[in-house]
Amino acid sequence: MLDIWEDLVVKKILHDKNSEYYPVGFIDDDGLKKNRELDGFPVLGNRSDLIQVAKATNAEALVISVLNLDREVMADLTKMASQANLKLYISPTLKEVTEEGAALNDFRDIDISDFIGRSPLNLDTSTISSYITGARVLVTGAGGSIGSVLAKQVYKFGPSELMLLDRDESALQSTELDVFGNGLLNTKEVILADIRDQESLQKIFDERKPQVVFHTAALKHLPMLEQFPTESWKTNVLGTLNVLEAAMKAGVETFVNISTDKAANPTSFLGLSKRYGERLTSWFADKSGKRYISVRFGNVLGSRGSLIPTLFSLIEQNKPLTITHPDATRYFMTIPEACQLVIQAGGIARPGELLILDMGEPVRIQDIAEKMLQFSRKKLDIVYTGLRQGEKLHEELSGEGENLEKPFHPKISHTIIPNLSPKTLNLEVFLSRSEESNND
Repeated sequence: MLDIWEDLVVKKILHDKNSEYYPVGFIDDDGLKKNRELDGFPVLGNRSDLIQVAKATNAEALVISVLNLDREVMADLTKMASQANLKLYISPTLKEVTEEGAALNDFRDIDISDFIGRSPLNLDTSTISSYITGARVLVTGAGGSIGSVLAKQVYKFGPSELMLLDRDESALQSTELDVFGNGLLNTKEVILADIRDQESLQKIFDERKPQVVFHTAALKHLPMLEQFPTESWKTNVLGTLNVLEAAMKAGVETFVNISTDKAANPTSFLGLSKRYGERLTSWFADKSGKRYISVRFGNVLGSRGSLIPTLFSLIEQNKPLTITHPDATRYFMTIPEACQLVIQAGGIARPGELLILDMGEPVRIQDIAEKMLQFSRKKLDIVYTGLRQGEKLHEELSGEGENLEKPFHPKISHTIIPNLSPKTLNLEVFLSRSEESNND
């Protein structure tokens, strides 16, 4: 839209002697703005005129400079820019300029997260500060894609101590470098431990006495866990149980268990193991009387081994893109957005609740593959491999019998799930793909 933001962007271009860009005009969908000028440059038409305008002006690039752009408009602009042979860029967001020091003309290439199209978040920082600022916070799986970003965001709220726990020393070093600005690996902030080791974990919790725990450590690859289901049992069920027991004995006040949409009406060992984790967390909330909660969300963009990096790797190698099914859909959000909502959830949840993040509308994987090919300007085939064992055509965020409400935040739903007593855990029942009943 033709507003103050665009005015600032154009002024920055014109006043920067080293700028690689020079504006030729504006495109705006508001018909009332046609033939208006900004800084001497006219509004040449609306979105539907883009191809004609590009030809008439000999434009070489289209810069998208809209603070809030939905997915449909982004997809439309991407398609038309490709047809007009325009390079496509996007200007920095308000946050990138005000908080991260980006210049207004630091344009970047469009990536798949822009295509997903997410609205900016409004966080209640007071509720977040109330339980993190000045607290001793521990993050399990801190070397992982979610754990590392979560740790970085938590650090901004000023905990008195931030402990990074992971079994992967190289991943720990990467997170330590990102959060604290060093990769020394000899500080108290980094803890090398495996959540499968109950004795070691309990000792760590007793000595360090965290007050807040974000439990992100997990095995997450569905097809791998279908082959080796006992591994999901050892990490996602028993490992989570170990962390919960250590937390309760050490007096942890807030425990946030990270779950997945695959736990809703689970059909895979990954989903079932995470469902067990949700229900165990609820049981410990009842026993401790503390705020032990689970947060459930879908796929995040850019996590290690996930869809987007896999497709990107195939494109780089000029290989066909492999997807399971042309109609398969998934929920997506960026890792920073997911982590922001997880931290927010920790401040508004009530003991034992399951909180489900608003993921927007599901996205067809086929569409993502096609957009990535558009961005790459390569002509590669898309090959369908078929749904794998335990995999759903369409994921769900809420399961049967989960009644949702949004009492505190418009993007976070709350529900209650049945408890699961540790005493009832049975590997044979789990391997039969059944949920345990709580007999405690």
